[in-house]
Amino acid sequence: MEEQYDKIAAIKAKMPDEDTTYSLAELFKALGDPTRAKILSCLQISDLCVSEIADILDMTISAVSHQLRVLRNIKLVKGIKDGKEVKYSLDDNHVTLIMQCGLSHINE
Repeated sequence: MEEQYDKIAAIKAKMPDEDTTYSLAELFKALGDPTRAKILSCLQISDLCVSEIADILDMTISAVSHQLRVLRNIKLVKGIKDGKEVKYSLDDNHVTLIMQCGLSHINE
């Protein structure tokens, strides 16, 4: 019984805290939307402005802007002002790795 208690205590000690678990769930929830996955796929290939993403995905600028806001809020994409427009890109290499791992997993 003591051994099982030690095992459970050790696992609990290694688990992420509640805030981290919540943030992780939010990340996966955001990735669970096909439109957002398509936007991330586009941005893996090239930095793009909203109108370019809208053209590629055959969506309205408003719809793309809404999805980009969600992705920006959880730090999957970032926007950099480029003249009158904002160019969007993946926030960092971790996003590319997440996408690559996901694709690798489903293509096995």
